[in-house]
Amino acid sequence: MRTVLGIETSCDETAAAVVIEGRQVISNIIASQMEVHRPYGGVVPEIASRQHLEAMADVVASAVAGTGFDGLDGIAVTYGPGLVGALLVGLSYAKALSLGLDVPLVGVHHIEGHLFSTVFEYGDWDYPALALIVSGGHTDLFYLPAALTYERLGHTRDDAAGEAYDKTARRLGLGYPGGPILDRLAQTGRPEAAPLVYRPPLIPDAPYDFSFSGLKTAVLRYIREQQIAPLPEGLNRDTILAQAPDDIRNLAASFQQAVVNTLIGVLERAIVAYRPRVVLTGGGVVCNSALRRALAELAERMGVGIRVPHPRYTTDNAAMIAAAGYAHLVRGERHDWSLEPAPSLRLGSHTAARPQPFRA
Repeated sequence: MRTVLGIETSCDETAAAVVIEGRQVISNIIASQMEVHRPYGGVVPEIASRQHLEAMADVVASAVAGTGFDGLDGIAVTYGPGLVGALLVGLSYAKALSLGLDVPLVGVHHIEGHLFSTVFEYGDWDYPALALIVSGGHTDLFYLPAALTYERLGHTRDDAAGEAYDKTARRLGLGYPGGPILDRLAQTGRPEAAPLVYRPPLIPDAPYDFSFSGLKTAVLRYIREQQIAPLPEGLNRDTILAQAPDDIRNLAASFQQAVVNTLIGVLERAIVAYRPRVVLTGGGVVCNSALRRALAELAERMGVGIRVPHPRYTTDNAAMIAAAGYAHLVRGERHDWSLEPAPSLRLGSHTAARPQPFRA
């Protein structure tokens, strides 16, 4: 087992990548659907599935251009969680390739892929470890006592952090996706000029859980009280960055500070309790400038290594799926043709579906 093709279609990116020995990225092809979904202010599942169908063959062909199909030793594919129709496209294609090429297939949990997004720069990690995944669909904290063993310590009780970014940006007229542009505006705002009535939640029986619904409510209340008008629809990013008024910039900065403080507060409690040898991070929100600075400061303050992946591997991509799949394939783990999409699949040693012996 040396060269693995990864396929990722859990949401609105059609992605394929070829990775050698779980570390060397030969190709990492992504066909984004962002412009297709932008008019709707979010991902439309039916449209996403159809776009995957149209892009899948070309994306895979581009990914294997350097190695050829005959150079593949295994195939790894996301089978959950995600949009069921989108997952089905990638999984069906991966099964067909596995059968036609007579190479083993393994299904990968999407979140596990994000955990492996740091290996391309940092290599393997020591145990025990913690992992913080922050994206548009997930905000989760995991404890990793040993290789490929996961215990979910906490998760969001409502919206994921990335979803809170998008909804706040929509209220301010910043377009979709809202996270990147809200981050840019926050860098020029003053959080103290837009105080929000919000305190990061501490849930007594779940100290590592997250919640962002209260923050969204605080933002909405502030917008109404201060009579902040959203920007007109249809403005491009450059215009928004140039013309956004101070009240929007200040609110963006205050909102971002609250999100980052919530994430860092929970992670710091877990570091104190579990004393990990390393902390892994992943997910699209890890691209956020304020969060990256806060993670660096936390690493120095707590004396623990915190691995932050390169931005190209934080958002959904297939290289991370190939890397995670390689780790399972070299252990002899395989899935057979009965593997089905699992849109609500949980990652954890007591809940995650385990690969079965390969049966052609």
